[in-house]
Amino acid sequence: MKTLELSRKRGRPRAFNPQNKAGSIQALDRGLTLLRVVAESDGLTLTDLAQRTGIAPSTVHRLLFTLQAHRFIAHDEERGLWFIGVDAFQIGTAFLRNRRLAGMGRETMRQLMEQTGETVNLGIEDDGEVVFISQIESHNTLRAFFRAGSRSLMHASGVGKALLAGLSEARVRQILYSKGLLRFTDRTLIDPAALFAELAESRRRGWAVDDEERTLGMRCVAAPIYNELGEVIAAVSMSGPAVRITSPRLGEFGPIVMRAADQITASIGGILPKRADQLN
Repeated sequence: MKTLELSRKRGRPRAFNPQNKAGSIQALDRGLTLLRVVAESDGLTLTDLAQRTGIAPSTVHRLLFTLQAHRFIAHDEERGLWFIGVDAFQIGTAFLRNRRLAGMGRETMRQLMEQTGETVNLGIEDDGEVVFISQIESHNTLRAFFRAGSRSLMHASGVGKALLAGLSEARVRQILYSKGLLRFTDRTLIDPAALFAELAESRRRGWAVDDEERTLGMRCVAAPIYNELGEVIAAVSMSGPAVRITSPRLGEFGPIVMRAADQITASIGGILPKRADQLN
């Protein structure tokens, strides 16, 4: 039996094979490969990049200028070298920010779980949905559970509504138009006017509620976390059975969750907004 060896062009990264995945886009594959090679160097010429990636120089030239237009790559004209750009740095730090947020908020989340006895979650917005990035589970047998990485529609989520309350009306409408207002239970808010009214109330008091809107028998209280610009970047919540998180106790739990969110905001150097009780 004859063994066949597949040759590859000199310098071509082993992972680069635009045809190895169904539906892949060759130009995007090449652009990302080029970006990765630039990021691993301290400046390369167009010829260097063509040799290292195995991509034709004319194609490398077009890709470089496209990436430069988006500030993912910068060009030193005197030396003819290409470097990683500032926008690539900003996108990379967004990943680090989420990791930092989850890590620095962990102890506060644990304290919130011990104080309330309920499961505590940390979530962010991605593509108009909630993504849960960290969780501290309750010790109770009957408890809420959201696997890290799981997603949820924002209008029927405590974390989602805490995040929506911090967005502009135009952005909220864009999300609602894109994702729709799916009814999960008979308590789900599917009327935009009613939802906007509740978001306004959540913004005023500093915390949001999922009152059996996603799952009957489960309630959630959530509060926003802010970055150094005073923008909402995440929310922390406590979730549990409605028999323990009763309607009368929502007013008790809300400020507790808000204080935990404020503590996480402070730990990451965030700035809190002026709230209604501070404006009087």
